[in-house]
Amino acid sequence: MPGDCEQEQDLQLWSVSRAGEKHRPLFGACMSRSQDVAAVGLNESMRILLVHNFYQHPGGEDAVYTTEGELLEARGHTVIRYSLDNRRIDQMRSTSLAAATLWNRKSVRELAKLVANEKPDIAHFHNTFPLVSPAGYHAVRAARVPVVQTLHNYRLLCANALLFRSGRTCQDCVGKRLRWPGVLHACYRDSRIASAGVVAMQTVHGVIGTWTRKVDAYIALTKFARDQFVTGGLPAERIHIKPNFLPDPGPGDGVGGYALFVGRLSKEKGLGTLIDAWATLPEKWSLRVIGDGPLANRAREAQATIPGFEWLGRLSPGEVLDAVGKAAFVIMPSECFEGLPRVAIESFAKGTPLVASDIGSLAELVEHGRNGLLFRSGDAGALAERASQLFEDPESLAGMRRCARAEYEARYMADANHSMLMQIYQQARLRSGF
Repeated sequence: MPGDCEQEQDLQLWSVSRAGEKHRPLFGACMSRSQDVAAVGLNESMRILLVHNFYQHPGGEDAVYTTEGELLEARGHTVIRYSLDNRRIDQMRSTSLAAATLWNRKSVRELAKLVANEKPDIAHFHNTFPLVSPAGYHAVRAARVPVVQTLHNYRLLCANALLFRSGRTCQDCVGKRLRWPGVLHACYRDSRIASAGVVAMQTVHGVIGTWTRKVDAYIALTKFARDQFVTGGLPAERIHIKPNFLPDPGPGDGVGGYALFVGRLSKEKGLGTLIDAWATLPEKWSLRVIGDGPLANRAREAQATIPGFEWLGRLSPGEVLDAVGKAAFVIMPSECFEGLPRVAIESFAKGTPLVASDIGSLAELVEHGRNGLLFRSGDAGALAERASQLFEDPESLAGMRRCARAEYEARYMADANHSMLMQIYQQARLRSGF
C-alpha cells in the first residue's frame, strides 16, 4: 500500500589540515565483500588526502567535499586537503587555461611535494576540472598512493558534464573514444573552442590510460550513473556505488502545507514544466520556488500571473533545509540525468516525500507510492496530477513522510556512509598493491 515502509534495507588556494584544525575559510557500495577487505581492517585510522577543485559558484560537490572531510575527521582519521578554486580562471589567459585543463604542471608539483611531506595512505579526488587536471592522479600514484575518484557528474563522458543538449537528454558521446559531437554542438559554454579543450582532455587521458591505470576505485552515486560510466569505458569492477550523506537535521513536520522546488531555474531542471503544471491547479495549493538562474524572469512572471506561485529567490542552506522540512512534498521535475541532488537527501532526512520525473537516477531514488511519486519527464499534466493526488490524500502523504525518513536513516546517515567509504578505500589499497 502507498507509504508502506517495510522493506529490506541494503546496507592558489591549497590547504593542509588535520583533525581539529580549521580549513579553507575563504570560500550500497557495488563491491565484492571479500575476506581480504576485512583482513586489512576497516576500523584503522588512516591518513587521507582529499583533493578538490572548487566551483566559481558553490554547489553540491563543494558541500560533499567539505562534509565528507568533516565526517572522516570525526571518525578519527587525519585529513590532508589540497584544493584549488575556479575563481582564478577569470585571471587566466585562454591558452593557459587550456594547458592547465589537460595537464597542470603546477598542481603536479604541489601534489608531489604534499604527498612526500604528509605520506597519506590514500588520495580521494572529488573534482579535478579544470585546474587540478587528471595529471593530479599521476602525481599521487607515482608516490605509491592509491587513488579514489568520486564521479559527481558526467564530465568524463560529456563535455558539459550533464548528458543534456538542446533541451533533451543526450548520450551521443557515451562510449565514443573521440567525443566529437561535443565539439560539433559546442556543448561546453556554447563554444566549440572551449568544448574542444574538454574533449582533448577526455581523449588524451583516455589514450594514455589515465582513467584505467591511474585510478584504483571510482565512486558512482547511483546505479544509473554507474551504468553510464561502464558504457563509457570505465572498468566495471572498479566502480562502487556509494551515495552522499547528510548530517542528521532531524525530521520536519510538513505543517507548511505547500509544495516546494529547490534548484537552478533552468530548462534542464524542468522549471518550465513545473510552471505549466501549476498554472492548471487550484489557487488553494501553494508552490514555493527557491533558487535562481537563466529562467529567473519566467519565475518572476509566474509569480505575477499564477495564484499560489511564490518565488523566494536564493536562500541560505539553513533556510532551505527549514523550508524542506515544512513542505508537504518537494518537486524535482528534472529533464536531465541528475547525479544525486543534495535536495533529494535533504528531503528524505526531513521526512518530506519527493515528486520526481521518471528519468535517470531520480527513478532509482524514488520508490513510487512509498517515499514519493514519479511522473513522466516533461509532462506538465502528469505532474499536476501527482501534486493533486498528494494534496487530496493526507493519509497517504503522512505514510510517505514516514517512509522518506526511513529511507534517509537506512542509506544516507553518517555511520553507514563512513562504513561504505572505508570498504572502498580498502578495495583501492588492495588493488593498487601499495
